[in-house]
Amino acid sequence: MANERLRGAILASGLTVEQIAERIGVSARTVERWVEAKDQRRPYRRFQYALANLLQRDLSDLWSDEQSTSDTAEAGRAELLRLYPHRAVVPKELWTTMYSGAARHFDLVVYAGFWLSEDPLFFRLIREKANAGVPVRMMLGDPDSPQVAQRGEDEGIGPAMAGKVRNALANYAPLFKVPGVEFRLHSTTLYNSLYRADDEMLVNGHVHGVGAYLAPVLHLAQVPGGELFSTYAASIERIWESSRRITSPRLEGEAA
Repeated sequence: MANERLRGAILASGLTVEQIAERIGVSARTVERWVEAKDQRRPYRRFQYALANLLQRDLSDLWSDEQSTSDTAEAGRAELLRLYPHRAVVPKELWTTMYSGAARHFDLVVYAGFWLSEDPLFFRLIREKANAGVPVRMMLGDPDSPQVAQRGEDEGIGPAMAGKVRNALANYAPLFKVPGVEFRLHSTTLYNSLYRADDEMLVNGHVHGVGAYLAPVLHLAQVPGGELFSTYAASIERIWESSRRITSPRLEGEAA
């Protein structure tokens, strides 16, 4: 069944399918498929918002089963438990308290995260959770990647960033043989360091010119209808899929 809501909004806008396609960066045929809605076809989320903005309509005006923009915004506010101006003022126990509750997800996405690699309690939590069957996924930056080198330049520490990654890996050496703990290296341009434990997450922003310890931290909790948490969670999955597994902190000779 065609999406008559979307068809009507396009007609009311005075724009042609070709004009809409050009403005949001897809083919005209793709827009036609969205209108035809065969097999429940609908745009990716970013295109849904682009269409809604272009047509000056709410998402719920175009797709009846979508919640309104105001409802989504309200849910997003509920997801934000607390905002810290920089990581240095986050209570130290929050990181370990959050991870201690993990039963399904234990994820860490950083370039180095060296400070955590020196925390004995964090090590104990990793072992305990892995032994309990929780998959522990540790994603660090590839120290030989241009992304790590650029982050070092951005923070004003140059090659020291790659050194921090290598030192963190060396600290984690005893955990490489723990069943259920997997280490991967990524070559991603990180805009945030991400720390997830089930439905809670700490998002440490990256700010040009300063170290992550001086950047803001969002403490998030997933709530129904919210999209803030799920956006960052999806980012974790993309980084995981694009990263390469390592079986030793000694990177020389590792297979890609």
